[in-house]
Amino acid sequence: MTRIDGRKFNELRKIKVTKDFVKHAEGSCLIEFGHTRVICTASVEESVPPFLKGKGTGWVTAEYGMLPRSTDTRMRREKTLTSGRTLEIQRLIGRSLRGVVDVEQLGERTVKIDCDVIQADGGTRTASVTGGFIALALALQKIKKQNLIGRVPLTDYVAAVSVGVHKGQPLLDLDYREDSSADMDMNVVMVGAGKFVEVQGTAEKKPFSKKEMDQLLDLAGKGIRELIKVQKKHVETI
Repeated sequence: MTRIDGRKFNELRKIKVTKDFVKHAEGSCLIEFGHTRVICTASVEESVPPFLKGKGTGWVTAEYGMLPRSTDTRMRREKTLTSGRTLEIQRLIGRSLRGVVDVEQLGERTVKIDCDVIQADGGTRTASVTGGFIALALALQKIKKQNLIGRVPLTDYVAAVSVGVHKGQPLLDLDYREDSSADMDMNVVMVGAGKFVEVQGTAEKKPFSKKEMDQLLDLAGKGIRELIKVQKKHVETI
């Protein structure tokens, strides 16, 4: 099957990373999954949330947002109230990144990852996880060079990709047109060792079987291995 954009069913969109995209952040990149573009920044703060004060451990958290014209029609800018979708994605990014950080090695400091979507064409949350890791790793490398930590407290790489079934065909890395009309779709987060951090799967039209789910997880694993190869070009080996 050849897709609308000419890709094979098991082919990622063109992935591009521009490292150090934001001057003032400790770590940053612009990540592009095809036409989806997300600015990811990592900021290091010398404090932790109240529930961690005095415990000698750090924290990694994330915020996510979409610019009003990142989509086909202008969406409202979120101000005081954060939508349920945004909260869900922020928590996903935070959980994914904490899954590969030894927070005890951070000391009592927080790394905040901001993922700002400037153009959306499907897969914004998976691009945010993948680019967020690069920004996080760059920030940790920077504070190690400043002798604020003894070592870079990363245990592995982590990346995410979407998979789904569209017109009966399993597909890797869905764009918006594919995602909006998919029979079912999944967002998968994995570490370099091949273990899962999170799997979010939803049947949009009819229930799916375990065999179908296993096929999609294998497809996602292929894509994530390729994404981690991209990450390794921009972040020193852990």
